[in-house]
Amino acid sequence: MFNLIPLIFLPQLLMSAEAAKAAFAVIKDSMAGKPREMKGKIIIATVKGDIHDIGKNIVKVMLENYGYDVIDLGKDVPPELIVDTAIKEDVKLVGLSALMTTTVVSMEDTIKLLKEKKPDTLTVVGGAVMTQEYADRIGADCYAKDAMETVRFADKVFGGE
Repeated sequence: MFNLIPLIFLPQLLMSAEAAKAAFAVIKDSMAGKPREMKGKIIIATVKGDIHDIGKNIVKVMLENYGYDVIDLGKDVPPELIVDTAIKEDVKLVGLSALMTTTVVSMEDTIKLLKEKKPDTLTVVGGAVMTQEYADRIGADCYAKDAMETVRFADKVFGGE
């Protein structure tokens, strides 16, 4: 018999995601109009095949709060769109998120294509299924276990720390 406990919490998880989105909108609105110097431009996306974006949205808010211009490509984003945007916007850092093990392959494809087409751009990866070992195996430049790790890596990339 399989465990039903994770299914019991799914509606609460979805409601929490909606509440988090609303909270992030309030925070962003309260920050609007305040002059801030941007440290750099970063692309973030949940990779192709994955529709989970709670973690990505948290990372986005943290990066913006720490002075980064974030281009959020959303969820279920194909590698080509990420790479084309990185080239067009001339970004130094791309953040990739995946929650499901089945979509980590798309993360690897994105990193390979990015290294081929825009090798001066670094990648930071995260998500529930990611580990340092897997990040190393797929060629990521950084594994971030949480949003603050992403900010710290961005600070290194853009010379802030």
